[in-house]
Amino acid sequence: MKRFLVSLVYALEGIRFGIKTQRHLRFHLVAACLALVAGLWKGLQPVAWGLLVLLIAAVVAAELINTAIEAVVDLVSPLPHPLAKAAKDTAAGAVLVLAAAALVIAIVLFCC
Repeated sequence: MKRFLVSLVYALEGIRFGIKTQRHLRFHLVAACLALVAGLWKGLQPVAWGLLVLLIAAVVAAELINTAIEAVVDLVSPLPHPLAKAAKDTAAGAVLVLAAAALVIAIVLFCC
């Protein structure tokens, strides 16, 4: 149990680091709060709630993974390098793809 709690603390520290240092993560969290309020206002059905929460978690997790990739790239390649740029750009692109898909699905959930 102690190891689990230690791991939980480390994970929470990672989330806090992401929130403190990544403006895109903060943007996604604000958007998530707005989506949750809109879900309450719209009176979403349980399956729609599940999908909405899953999408929010996926986008936030993708942003945290992107942050981790950027940190590792900065650590191993402090000087500009084409492969470092490719790694960072690709990770950011993955977040963009997921966020765009989440937006489309949210529009369907709220408009239909």
